[in-house]
Amino acid sequence: MQLLEIDKTRYRKHLNIVIAACIAVLVIGSLGIARVLIVAFPDPDGSHFHWNLTGVVLTCVMIAAVLKRVQYHPFMYEVNYVWQLKQALNKVTRKMAKVKKAAQQGDVDAMLAMQFSYSGSRQLWQLDDNTLTMEELSIWQAELDALTKQYQVTLDLAQYDASLLEKF
Repeated sequence: MQLLEIDKTRYRKHLNIVIAACIAVLVIGSLGIARVLIVAFPDPDGSHFHWNLTGVVLTCVMIAAVLKRVQYHPFMYEVNYVWQLKQALNKVTRKMAKVKKAAQQGDVDAMLAMQFSYSGSRQLWQLDDNTLTMEELSIWQAELDALTKQYQVTLDLAQYDASLLEKF
């Protein structure tokens, strides 16, 4: 995955619309489905928990199917990009201990994975206004920069591919 420039205002606006739409559909859909099931299959005990749960589950499945279908629509570009970025960063994070160890030993691929993780995290945190950990990220970046100088390595994020993580 390559890091791209994203318009923060457009991203936040579209994300808020998607979240609001999902919440509205979840409420209306789950209540509607549950109501139809309760009317169609009344329970003499008066407990309709299972129909309510069925309504929620079916509505969640429908929302997931619609989101999957429209994920490449131009309106969803920024939202989908951030979703994919989070997945890519999670892949690196799960292997970060091994990656850091390899980077300390001069592994260029490990350093590239760390650079991707740090750059992607910085972008993600700025898009989500999560600036609390930016100072810590700057420290990690300085440590990586010291390693690249020590091993005389130049990192090009365009060369990053998730398949680099397979060896860790």
